[in-house]
Amino acid sequence: MAFDLTQIRGGWSLMGAARVVAALVMAVAIPGPAHAQASADMRALNQLVHPFHAIGNIYYVGASDITSYLIVTPAGDILLDGGFVETAPQIEANIQTLGFKLSDVKFLLNSHAHLDHAGGIAELKRATGAPFVAMDGDVPALTAGTAFPATTPDRMIHDGDTISLGGVVMTAYLTPGHTRGCTTWTMVTQENGKQYNVVFVGSATVLPNYKLLDRPNAPATYPGIEPDYEKTFRVLKSLPCDVFLASHGSFYSLTQKRETMSKSPAQNPFIDPAGYQAYIARAEGVFQTELQRERAQPN
Repeated sequence: MAFDLTQIRGGWSLMGAARVVAALVMAVAIPGPAHAQASADMRALNQLVHPFHAIGNIYYVGASDITSYLIVTPAGDILLDGGFVETAPQIEANIQTLGFKLSDVKFLLNSHAHLDHAGGIAELKRATGAPFVAMDGDVPALTAGTAFPATTPDRMIHDGDTISLGGVVMTAYLTPGHTRGCTTWTMVTQENGKQYNVVFVGSATVLPNYKLLDRPNAPATYPGIEPDYEKTFRVLKSLPCDVFLASHGSFYSLTQKRETMSKSPAQNPFIDPAGYQAYIARAEGVFQTELQRERAQPN
């Protein structure tokens, strides 16, 4: 199945992106080398993108849809997400293209333990020497080494914990379901004398291979996944958001917003509270539809 990011319009092709990511996540259950080459679908999400300044002290250093962010502070930098194994060299090159040093990265963070976001963490840890920080619920997947190189977090965090560096405080909110430890990070940034609440959404996607209800003939993807998703939507709705970013560019129309910014530098489309609320509504709608579909099936 081909996935063309240029076909995404009006915010987010949720089901199209979900089908691609489902194919990637299925690799977790397939025995094979951790350094397996990316498929065509993977490469569609992993095209080279010139890095750029997004807002305040936040820089985009990821690929075409697999995101990675550099948060710059006077005391060093924070890097959020490592992409695929193949994305790590892109991220390293992007950081250097912007004029920053890999050695200035003081923390590596992760949104969730899927191969398209944690696959490059081991290489980035080697290149930067920075400690790796991850949510407790994702530690088993991160250390398993099944679909990507195993990486043991240097610090295991819990819901509500913070990472502080150079005046920046990043708060980790457990938003589970997509994975047990899926994490949404928040911070405050400043630009042109104004403060903005930034939300880096982990993911609220229900993948096509997921099972939400625990039944004898079709057990849930993991025990408690249904209430986990419900928790996620409650948390996301509660967070103040001015700047909407996420683990996939397609969640927040990265390509379109980057084009808008390049044509109108005075306009910053990443300031998008309405887009954030629309994302939550769409994702929750997909969850509720899948939940009702499963409930309608015979036990």
